[in-house]
Formats: sequence, structure tokens, C-alpha cells
Amino acid sequence: MHLSALLDSAVRSGRDQEAVVYREQRWTYGEFAAAARRAATVLHEAGLRPGDRLAVMTHNTPAFLFAAFGAWYAGAVLVPVNHKLQTAEVARQLAHCGARLAVVDAEVGERATAADPGVRWLVSHPDAAPEQRPADSFESLVAAAAPWSGEPGPDTDTAQVLYTSGTSGTPKGCVHTHRGIALTATYTAAAIPLRRDERFLVCMPIWHASPLNNWTLGTLLLGATVVLQREYEPRGMLEAIQRERVTALFGAPIALIAPVQSVPDFASYDLSSVRSWIYGAGPLDADTVRRLMAAYGSDQFHQVYGMSETGPVGASLSPAEQVAKAGAIGRGGMPGVDLRVVRPDGTDAGAGESGEIWLRSDTRMVGYLDDEAATAKAFAGDWYRSGDLGRIDADGFVTVVDRIKDVIITGGENVASQEVEGALRGHPDVLDVAVVGRPHPQWGETVVAVVVAREGSALDTAAVRAWLEPRIARYKVPREVVLRDQLPRTPSGKVTKHVLRAELTSPATGA
Repeated sequence: MHLSALLDSAVRSGRDQEAVVYREQRWTYGEFAAAARRAATVLHEAGLRPGDRLAVMTHNTPAFLFAAFGAWYAGAVLVPVNHKLQTAEVARQLAHCGARLAVVDAEVGERATAADPGVRWLVSHPDAAPEQRPADSFESLVAAAAPWSGEPGPDTDTAQVLYTSGTSGTPKGCVHTHRGIALTATYTAAAIPLRRDERFLVCMPIWHASPLNNWTLGTLLLGATVVLQREYEPRGMLEAIQRERVTALFGAPIALIAPVQSVPDFASYDLSSVRSWIYGAGPLDADTVRRLMAAYGSDQFHQVYGMSETGPVGASLSPAEQVAKAGAIGRGGMPGVDLRVVRPDGTDAGAGESGEIWLRSDTRMVGYLDDEAATAKAFAGDWYRSGDLGRIDADGFVTVVDRIKDVIITGGENVASQEVEGALRGHPDVLDVAVVGRPHPQWGETVVAVVVAREGSALDTAAVRAWLEPRIARYKVPREVVLRDQLPRTPSGKVTKHVLRAELTSPATGA
């Protein structure tokens, strides 16, 4: 299915159903599709042609959706851009994807427009009243345009270039077709499952793969309602849930943990409308799951696992499995996905064994943009090689042990950083943690824990070691603890461990 046809189908089945909510603004499906068709005209008149790439750099605002569907109606390719990027980073991404037209939020406009003088920027003012917007603002142009009347191309055309999180270095552009993204939305809706009366809160950055393809498009596919939170903030998330009677939402684990820890009157919010608390980009241990279930008054937690290269789709862990199989990503793939754990020799690993997680789905990317070598390395036939090290238990559930490149080798022993992180998260004074290896002249690497501590605590290396020694093998216990106010993360919530490693490059000298 072409993504413009996805929206047209929702209009035919529920023209007057509420499609998008943003603060006090609301659009029915009929109104939303009409605005998207007018956006297509605006983009075409600004020079966008079929196959061209449109960069969109906004917060979670209606302009993002109007621009995305406008591009798809006009036969062009959407390139979502991280609104937190600095000018030089924006310039590199624009140069790499070849975009000559872009839509940008006025709040970040100066950083963006300075990136490339050859790019034409249409500036969005989502929070201004219509009479206060500049005449050339994206919203003003869309309001005045005639609707697009062209027909979409085949669903094998390119729909998106999605840039990876860059957790291990320079982001790469994943090229996806309309058919692949439509299937991503379909498989996701079936896996959770989502319902037609859903009111889904999109509070994670919409330009990221999962908030966009899994949750925004999965919700629109069903003709349900997307509630946009401009930018994630713990209290704002609670307020949006209560005000809009949200039924489902997605976030990184920290997005669910932070409101409980940082909002003093958390218990005063009415969150009873939520029937699906969905998290991804990392696991939750059993104790944390129990605490969240108690705090939110619900046992309906779902974990999802996937990556930009696959849509993202992958695996899911149901509410009934959250405690008993805490830390696992699921048993096999979600609907529409094959999942294997593969030994180095290419054979399937058995119970109790570890190997690389491979995924196969019709949602997979065509390849990395202009990078044949990286594309060839990422695939083994139809299988995408995730780079994640997984372990299978006796029941067939798969746990991500670590990124293969994040395994720390110290004194000839392999240490899975995620195992150490999971043990440390149980410490009452640890708010956040990442474990990385520091080069060491004798040991090869030594284990370092970078910790965000609860205010007023007395955490130090000795205290952390004392906590961990009864819980994990001594060779896994960090020899050093570094205290930080916060960890470097991508907007999807993943810790950028390569940044931490770069900051810890000076070899340790202690034993």
C-alpha cells in the first residue's frame, strides 16, 4: 500500500473521526487529508518533484504530518531530521540525502537554515494563531493552497530515508519503500494489538523510526487518533494522558520511569484510560517492571524490539511475560517477522547459547543510502544482521545480551555491559547507568560504570562494588565508577556509548 492510500482509506472509512490532536487544535480525517493534499501543492510549487527528497526538521507538530503526507501525495521522499542537531550536523545530513527543499520549525530555524544556502526552507509556526503567522509560513501557505489532485506512484517507490540513531558512530540513511513502511504499521498494530478507538500519545520524537512508522502510522492505518505532545516532558506526558484520555503510548524506558521519579504529585493524575504502556530501545528488569506496574496501576506493559533497518519491526514481549521473562525481547519475531539467533558459523544457536540476532521481514530497508559496502555487510541473503548478541533460554525466549561491539573483554573474560547495568539499576541510589570498557595495558579493557546518582547519595566506587559483588561475578564488577549529571542519549532514549568511550580514552593505570 502506498502511504497516501493509507490515509485515503482512513478517510473513506471514517471521514469525521478525529485524526490528529495538537494542544487545542484538532483535525478530523477529512480535514487532515485535505490539508495534506494542499501541502502537496505547496511543496510542488516550491520545486519538489517525484523522487525528490524533502527534509523535515520539526518537533511533534501537525506540520510534520502535513509535510510527510504532502510529500507522499506528490511522489517525493520524506527525510526526517533530528531537531536537536547542530548546524554542521544538519549540513552533513542534507548533503548526504541531497534534499533541496525542507520544512523546519521556527524554534530551530536558525540552526537549520544556516546549514546550506542552497536549500529552500519553509518555516512552520505551529503555535501561532492563524492571523499572527507570517504570510509565507508553511501553515499559511497550506491554508491558501488548492488541493493536490495527482495520483500516487507504485508502493515500491521510495517513501523515506531514515537516519539511524548513531549510537555507534555516524548515522546511516535507511532507504524504505511505501510498501515496507505500510507493512511496518500493519505488523505493529497486530502485535500489540492496537484498536480503532485508540487515542495514541506520540511523545517521543516523531522524526524517529519507531514513533513515526510503528505508532503514528500504525494509529492512522486503523483510523484512530494521534495525540501529539510537542516534546517529551514527564509532567507534560501525564497531563496529556489525563486531558485527552489517552489509551496507549510509547517511550524509551526512561520516559516511563522519569514521571514516577520526578513528578512529586504523580499519584494525583488520572491515568486510568491507558490500556497499553509500550516501551522499547532497552529492557526493564523485573524489579523495575513491578515498581512501574504499581505506580501506574496497570499490568498492561509491552516491550518492543526492532531497528530502523527493519522498519522498525522485530519482536515483542507481552504483558503476561513482563516479570517472568523480564529482560527478554520475546519468543521469536512479532507477526510478519522471522527471528533467529545465529552462531558465528551461521547455524542456529540452541537453548542456553548465544549468537547474533538475525531478522527477516518484508519491511526491511532497500539498503543504506549511497553505501553499498555497509549494505552488503548488514545482510546475509534476506536476513538482516542486527549486531545484537542474543541468548535463548529453555523456553525459546531471546534476551539481548549486548551489542556485539559493546561486549567488554577484560583479562580474557567477556563481560556483557547490559548485565552489569541491569544489576546496578537495582541499587536504590542509581537513577541511570551505562557500562563501557576503558583500554587497559594489562587487562585489555577494564569495566567502567558511568552513573547518574540520586541527589544527596554517597555513591562511589567502593559502594558500587560492595553492592555488586554478591550479585555478579567479580570479573564483571566495575573497577571504576564515574558520576555524571546525565548520560548522553539519542532522542529515542538510547545511550550513545561511543561518546562515553571517547571521553574515557585515556588508558587506566590501576589494577
